Amino acid sequence: MKMMKNVALPAALLALVCVCEGVTFGQLCQGNPNNDKRTSDTWGQGHYGAPRGSRTHKGLDIVCDDNSSVYAPFDVTINRKVIVYTDPSKAAINNGIEMEGEGLCFKLFYVNPDKTSGTVSKGQRLGVMMPMQSVYPGITSHVHVQMCDNSDPTVHF
Repeated sequence: MKMMKNVALPAALLALVCVCEGVTFGQLCQGNPNNDKRTSDTWGQGHYGAPRGSRTHKGLDIVCDDNSSVYAPFDVTINRKVIVYTDPSKAAINNGIEMEGEGLCFKLFYVNPDKTSGTVSKGQRLGVMMPMQSVYPGITSHVHVQMCDNSDPTVHF
């Protein structure tokens, strides 16, 4: 019986990994139905692993105009509000939300959430894109998508 338990657990975990790998994010931002990614601008690049001084970018930036509605990419449960920065000069964009759905846990930065707990169905509004231009003039405004385990979210887009 002990051998059966050891075999069953890895198989269940493997099945979970396979389900999550097939998850694709639905539209995140009003006006960007294809989830176009931020490429390169004067502030840098938006891909996962892009250089950020002495560190690397741990998320993927999806283009989103300031003050646009941000939508649930699939049915989600909102876990909590996220504070993005400790720097008070970035207070205008210092909100986000952590949520889970489809076997994934992820965060969206620069979003002023409509609520900070509960469930939201795919396509329903999560909140509003904050005014990135007020903090980073000339940047391609975007929602930053970061997995809770800091893995690369690109495979889900």
